[in-house]
Amino acid sequence: MTDFSAEKRLVLDCYATLDRAALDGLADVLSLYCTPDYRWRGFHPFNELVGPETVAERFWSPLHRALTPIQRRQDIFMAGRNQMKDDASVWVVSMGHLMGLYDAPWLGLPPTGKMAFLPYCEFNRIEGGRIAESAFYFDLPHLMVQAGLRPFPNQTAAHVTQPGPITHGGQLFDPQPPEEGVRTLAAIEAMIADLGQWHSGLPLEEELRRTWMEDMIWWGPAGIGATYTIERYAKQHAGPFRAAFSDRSKTKHLCRMAEGAFGGFFGWPNFTATLSGPFMGRAPTGRRGEFRVIDLYRRAGDKLAENWIFIDLLHFWKQQGVDILADIRKTLSG
Repeated sequence: MTDFSAEKRLVLDCYATLDRAALDGLADVLSLYCTPDYRWRGFHPFNELVGPETVAERFWSPLHRALTPIQRRQDIFMAGRNQMKDDASVWVVSMGHLMGLYDAPWLGLPPTGKMAFLPYCEFNRIEGGRIAESAFYFDLPHLMVQAGLRPFPNQTAAHVTQPGPITHGGQLFDPQPPEEGVRTLAAIEAMIADLGQWHSGLPLEEELRRTWMEDMIWWGPAGIGATYTIERYAKQHAGPFRAAFSDRSKTKHLCRMAEGAFGGFFGWPNFTATLSGPFMGRAPTGRRGEFRVIDLYRRAGDKLAENWIFIDLLHFWKQQGVDILADIRKTLSG
């Protein structure tokens, strides 16, 4: 068994303390658990932040004011060594929802006075017994929809609150057999090899069947949505996405890891591509755009069965000349 118990306990303790901390104590919590030069990557409009105090002031404090009290509803929790670098760094990954009563504005978005769920996934690099680096990716458009807003004109798949894995076994608190993580990583890398080229020579559905279960589920972000089975995934996302983009760059991940039947990766960005066809109900722009993405997977047998995806669509569209967050704020202000 490969034991990441110490790293997992560090992150779990940080979460428990952070989630119940008072507003004026959030910076102290992050300073206790994170390095002084802690590097935090988040979606638009936060982007990159450095230092525990800055992350607390810019991100966590406003969020804690808006969602009260925050309850962390974690669905996947795992750890592993980064396969993208020679430093063999350990990363701890958490995915789920931050839930609370949406009682105060956040980022200029109106509160609802009702329960609200912010889907999130976070990769944490552990160094010297502290968190040195995080990628905290979250679905802000999903929260917009809950507030009655319509950030995107069209969605090809279903808008749902993403559940955890069907097995209900995604929280890997105990050590896992290393050979299971090796199998998961092999399945992910085989899928990446097909996905990264977009011209395997096979029809799309046949290509997907090489690495995906027939009843696979793609839990996509708000604006694209979730889709079920290879046939519908090809029709409702993979096909339209490939038709909309050209000149896709090579995949560049900062971390790729797996533990047990679960694994995933993130990049900053993962890849770039040119919007040369219609996408998400908008016309092509001919501009290149960055895709900041986290993907988490569940493997069944030797194929992938479920995929949870976080894409910084606000950042992508801003690069296309469409500032969705600013436009919504302007509309709300009259």
